[in-house]
Amino acid sequence: MTTTDLPRWRTTDLYGGLDAPALTADLTTLADDVSALVTTFDTLDIREGGAVVTPDALETVLDAMNAVTLRAATLRSYLNAFVATDSRDAAAQGLMSTLTTTTLPLGPLRSRFTAWLGDLDDAALDALTGSSDTAGGHAHVLRRAALYARHQMSPAEEDLAARLRPSGAGGWAKLHGNVSAVLSGTLNGEALPVTALRALATDPDEAVRKGAFDAEIAAWASSEVVMAACLNGVKGEEGALAARRGFTDPVQPSLLLNGIDQATLDAMQGAVVRSLPDFRRYFGAKARALGKPKLDWWDLFAPVGRSETAWTYGAGTRFVEEQFRGYSAALGDFAARAFAGEWVDAGPRTGKRSGAFCMRWTGDQSRILMNHDPSLDSVSTLAHELGHAYHNVQLAHLPPLRRETPMTLAETASIFCETIIQNAALDSATGAERVYALETQLLGHAQVVVDIHSRYLFERAVYDKRAERDLNPAEFVELMTWAQRETYGDALGTLHPYMWAVKGHYYSLPFYNYPYTFGLLFGLGLYAQYTAARAQGDGAVQDFQRRYDDLLANTGQATPLELAARFGIDLHAPDFWEGSLDVIRGQIAAYEALTGAEG
Repeated sequence: MTTTDLPRWRTTDLYGGLDAPALTADLTTLADDVSALVTTFDTLDIREGGAVVTPDALETVLDAMNAVTLRAATLRSYLNAFVATDSRDAAAQGLMSTLTTTTLPLGPLRSRFTAWLGDLDDAALDALTGSSDTAGGHAHVLRRAALYARHQMSPAEEDLAARLRPSGAGGWAKLHGNVSAVLSGTLNGEALPVTALRALATDPDEAVRKGAFDAEIAAWASSEVVMAACLNGVKGEEGALAARRGFTDPVQPSLLLNGIDQATLDAMQGAVVRSLPDFRRYFGAKARALGKPKLDWWDLFAPVGRSETAWTYGAGTRFVEEQFRGYSAALGDFAARAFAGEWVDAGPRTGKRSGAFCMRWTGDQSRILMNHDPSLDSVSTLAHELGHAYHNVQLAHLPPLRRETPMTLAETASIFCETIIQNAALDSATGAERVYALETQLLGHAQVVVDIHSRYLFERAVYDKRAERDLNPAEFVELMTWAQRETYGDALGTLHPYMWAVKGHYYSLPFYNYPYTFGLLFGLGLYAQYTAARAQGDGAVQDFQRRYDDLLANTGQATPLELAARFGIDLHAPDFWEGSLDVIRGQIAAYEALTGAEG
């Protein structure tokens, strides 16, 4: 199956096309709904210091907000299905801009709603949540709103910030995405998209990998002025707003957003730093397996070991469904349904964004974007994104406000499903194929622990320096290589000075990095409990599966600390994080033994 033959996701179940009358009608209806919601807020005096918060008013507002949010989210997903797969689609870009303009008032309205609840103490919130099923179901939403209210600017400032975002940080982020999607480099006289160049990082020939790396670096360097302007714009706005909202540290807004406290972050990051020497042992073992004194950046994704399986997309889908079914019939049936329903846009192509993601579609359906290459790592990515989709199924019965999941918990199901696949591949492998399977696992873990920590350090440093002035491309390069050296240590020779331009996460949410580490280590901790349940028999497994699905269904209705406690996990305890990292340390030791034996 060639790249052009790989499946594309189905969109016609929502609308017949971008020119469909039903799409035009729904965009008009959404505009009317947004206007009606503004009127409702004004009539009920929903604002800071406005009307007294009554059960009836609260129920009216919650129902209306959920209805508008659901309609807007469906339209956004549909349009994103076109924008994400072809950034040059002018019609899709235009409609997405229309949608963004139409929904602009929703940000200020959410701020008004938050401010309206700001004066409520715990007793008042308890009384409200006990007043109706609607209010009670939104208890976590209301309590989080009360916390956010402590960090709000004046209503006029919040309104202005929300209205300026599309032409400020949002506009810079859009520009970064659009430029990245069409960026290309020259390799052996041929112009290739950056996504294709990055895919060559897995080529067994070092000359190919290095050539692709050099071409990629040259491509990013050619657009460094634009990328630096984008990053300055995004981080400048975020830093200014955080300070204006009373945060004393650039990380604090992300802690509130991700539902954790500083003690949790410190416990996890401390364990991460202590694990870095172990990961450097892995990099050293990989270098020896490749016949080098140390790795260069273009070697990080180089294959080690050998797979006897041709990991075509079709082989990958069959393997995923089979292994998911080994966990539960429900998970296997879900995977079969996703493939049959054409939920996946699988192949790389010009104009399509790089990486992978999963987005809610309609009902309990999702859509998954990936850029498949014939490797176990790509199959793991498919399983990872299907995990997100399975999570969406568990949340589908809830209204939108009760689905809002912090990033720290958003990776739980994806890491769990990815672990199912990787462990299955490892369990059935011997010799060179076992090395290959271990390499796939450790490569992913190293990205989420080591590379993510470098991104965290980089972003902290950028916020500190951006508070003083704009940074030029050379300064971003210097900070990026410093952060990589802090984490990779002397295990790498050549680094990637433009990773700050590569990763779209820097241009979206603040500190869109450490929650992935949280997700990996939390997911590994849950998987360890599943493994223990299997040793106890079917009853224990079924009990775990029930509690696990319940956790996924409640990620928008409780804090990570509360949900972890249901599994006996204390997120403040370094021992929990060390336990998950010990699983990885065991894999590193096995990898060292196998690669040493081969050498």
